[in-house]
Amino acid sequence: MNRLVEIRSQELLCRERAALDSDRRVFWLAQAQEWEQRALDEIAYHFRECNAVSAELTRA
Repeated sequence: MNRLVEIRSQELLCRERAALDSDRRVFWLAQAQEWEQRALDEIAYHFRECNAVSAELTRA
């Protein structure tokens, strides 16, 4: 989950830059959206892994 914290930090940094850099606001918001998607992918991966381990334990 440390990776998720790092990803969310990058997303926040991009959103902060968007607020401060009006000339490149659209760019920074697009970057933030990419980081947000990475976070969602990381969460989905984590749950898939947890469910796979749980399924193996119930079969054993």
